[in-house]
Amino acid sequence: MSAAPRRRRRNGEEVLDIDLIDLPAAARWREWMLRVEAAIFASAKPVPREALVRVVGGDCRFDDLIADLIHELRGRPYDLVQVAGGYALRTKTRFAPAIRAAHSARAVDGVAELTRTETFALTAIAYLQPVTRGEISRLAGREISRDVIASLKRHGLIAGAIRAPQPGAPFAYVTTGKFLEAFGFASLRDLPDLERLKAEGLLERGQGDDHLYGALGLGDAEGDGDVFPGDAELDQRESL
Repeated sequence: MSAAPRRRRRNGEEVLDIDLIDLPAAARWREWMLRVEAAIFASAKPVPREALVRVVGGDCRFDDLIADLIHELRGRPYDLVQVAGGYALRTKTRFAPAIRAAHSARAVDGVAELTRTETFALTAIAYLQPVTRGEISRLAGREISRDVIASLKRHGLIAGAIRAPQPGAPFAYVTTGKFLEAFGFASLRDLPDLERLKAEGLLERGQGDDHLYGALGLGDAEGDGDVFPGDAELDQRESL
């Protein structure tokens, strides 16, 4: 049986012992791993690195600890990943159908399903930001309505960042931290290869939404069904 850390109290309240000097080295390392996993598991949002460092001792090699935790979770139906500037638990892609079947009537992470037009607009914003609605419409080869932009803003996936230097000074839109969370990206650098899309002419005006939509693998470009932008990487707590 592994040793357990001693509970310390100050003014009647339990104090977190981060150094764990009373434990053998192996037990100390194990306890730090469990604490980090518990902190990530309990959070609905990605947990920043600095917050996790606060629950381990000053002698803890944090990157090595994260590597060991990732290794330990290999046999579980979820992975520890870096997303939106922090760490989160995400279910593995192959379990997405089972999760959708179990939670078919629920939205995940507060984001409802997106139509293919909304998904196209969101994708265009992710790659071209900051970008105006007019520029998105020219890329699609048809009008992208204000309702589409308003829907993405209600979901918290985009925001109007600046006024573009164009007649009428329209808003230019950018993606948000919630977009990174929904798609499981650590940063915008994790988007599929932009240079390939440019080389194939898929980011030129008037290409139409089917071209860009299919190129990014966000769904069936031939169909009219809705897609959810992260259903392959759902919050681990939704899957258990």
